[in-house]
Amino acid sequence: MKRTATAVWNGNGKDGNGNLTTQSTTLNKAQYSYKTRFEEGVGTNPEELIAAAHAGCYTMALAFALQGAGITPESLETTSTITLDVSSGAPTITSSHLVLKAKIPGIDNAKFLELAKGAEQGCPVSRVLKAEITLDATLL
Repeated sequence: MKRTATAVWNGNGKDGNGNLTTQSTTLNKAQYSYKTRFEEGVGTNPEELIAAAHAGCYTMALAFALQGAGITPESLETTSTITLDVSSGAPTITSSHLVLKAKIPGIDNAKFLELAKGAEQGCPVSRVLKAEITLDATLL
C-alpha cells in the first residue's frame, strides 16, 4: 500500500508560500507558509499534519487492539501535541505527546493501560517517528 501527498512551494523560505494536496484530495491545495509554521497564520503546517496522523493512527490501532480483546469502546479521543525545537539551529521534531480520553464500558484500568501502551508502540506512525513519544491515557 502506498499513499501520496504533493507539496508545491513558490518563492523563498520566509516570504514564499505553498500548498499541499493529498491523494484522497481531503487536502486539496491546503495553504501553508512560514507564518503558519513558525508564527500564526491561516493554513496548516507539517507538524500539525504529523500530529493529526499520529493521533489518527494511534486511535485506530487502539480500536483494533480492543477489538482483538473482544472489547468495544464507546469513544476514543486522542490529541497529539508535536514539539518542534528551533533552538539548536536545525529545527527538529523532538516529541509527540498523546493524550487519550476513552470511554470503554466493562474494562479494568490494568487492561486498559496495557492495550493503550501496546497501541502506542504498535502504531505505524509511532514507529516511524524518531522523536520521544509519550502517552497520558485516561479511562472515563
